[in-house]
Amino acid sequence: MLALSRKKDEAIIINDDIEITIIEIKGDQVKLGISAPKSIPIYRKEVYAQILDSNKEAASSVDVKSLNQLFKK
Repeated sequence: MLALSRKKDEAIIINDDIEITIIEIKGDQVKLGISAPKSIPIYRKEVYAQILDSNKEAASSVDVKSLNQLFKK
């Protein structure tokens, strides 16, 4: 992991097209602004973990044998 120090209104650039700016610092909270192409999804980590769990649950409920039968017809 790369750890960087930034002050309010300073930014970092990732891969030429993602910019993360420090907008506000209040106590132990930091407000970030993220500029990225619309094709790049941006999630809070806890939301992303829920999405992954939901996807795993949905995938495990699929009957692969029945699905293969559908494609053989």
